[in-house]
Amino acid sequence: MSTTAVRPPRAAASRPARNSLTAGRLPKWMPWALLGLSALIGIVIFAVLNIGNELADFNIAGATVVAAVVFATGLVILSAIVESRRHAVNRLATVVVSIAFLIVLLPLVSLLWTVVANGVARFDSTFFSWTMRSVVGEGGGALHAIWGTLLITGVAALISVPIGLMTSIYLVEYGRGRLAKSITFFVDVMTGIPSIVAGLFIVALFALLFGPGLNTGFMGALALSVLMIPVVVRSSEEMLRLVPNELREASYALGVPKWLTILKVVLPTSIAGITTGIMLSVSRVIGETAPLLLTAGFTNSLNMNLGSQPMMTLPVFVFDQFQNPGTNIDAALQRAWAGALTLIIIVMVLNLVARFVAKKFAPKFGR
Repeated sequence: MSTTAVRPPRAAASRPARNSLTAGRLPKWMPWALLGLSALIGIVIFAVLNIGNELADFNIAGATVVAAVVFATGLVILSAIVESRRHAVNRLATVVVSIAFLIVLLPLVSLLWTVVANGVARFDSTFFSWTMRSVVGEGGGALHAIWGTLLITGVAALISVPIGLMTSIYLVEYGRGRLAKSITFFVDVMTGIPSIVAGLFIVALFALLFGPGLNTGFMGALALSVLMIPVVVRSSEEMLRLVPNELREASYALGVPKWLTILKVVLPTSIAGITTGIMLSVSRVIGETAPLLLTAGFTNSLNMNLGSQPMMTLPVFVFDQFQNPGTNIDAALQRAWAGALTLIIIVMVLNLVARFVAKKFAPKFGR
């Protein structure tokens, strides 16, 4: 009986080690390292140019542009050397798309940077606990404007959301014929109305009913609701149309009436999108200045009554501080920037709350 010698397997250690560079590929960490180096180069260049100036004067847009150019050039050159021309062109296309996204993002980042850098100086307890009554120089705060913004925007949302949501339900579930087409047409027209026209409309209406010269917080809420309603209608309508008809038909097949199907099936399915649309409409009107100047007016005192006397809001507060700085221009500008920062924070908080509500009450699918 013959035996055949079995050759032992070759040791794995004898095989040559391969890495990304020897395989003709850039390591995964290389683009990120190059991006960090490019960002550092851009920051250092403009930090040297900004020596002697304030932090708010730092040119973040210029630093970003320099970093993007250095990153794109370096990545394409490295890819052409290590990989191939085809991979270099592919990476160039990816970088161009990413730079286009950054160009869109730059104004927002620059705006936030400017507001935070200028507004943080007066972001103190006095700003949130004092009004501008009898203040002509340093000190004072925006307590009256913050309360006015929250009250007026809240009442505007209470008016606009039910009307806009029920209008969108009618257009999607019931509307047919000329009436539905007319409503859709007028909603589209209202979407493009300038904000000051809404304020003039409310002023003219109240002048006919109660006489001229009236400024109240409720008038401001009505003016904002004129701007909010078409946004709520259009956004809610699109979300309701995304609900599959199979869900409605399954509910009808079980004998559920139409109104209950809308309440229990259609609305819960689209609640996330509807909530997002409502928050977009709130963000759309919370920073309006022109209609509130005409309707709510301005005051330096705290007024919690929407039905009488003028009521200050944050946009009007910012405008008033720039327009009428008093005896100390620097103090007024700091209050204006702090008011703008407060308004941005309120919008961010409202959007976070909307996302939480949408996630909490959205229907859960799966087993």
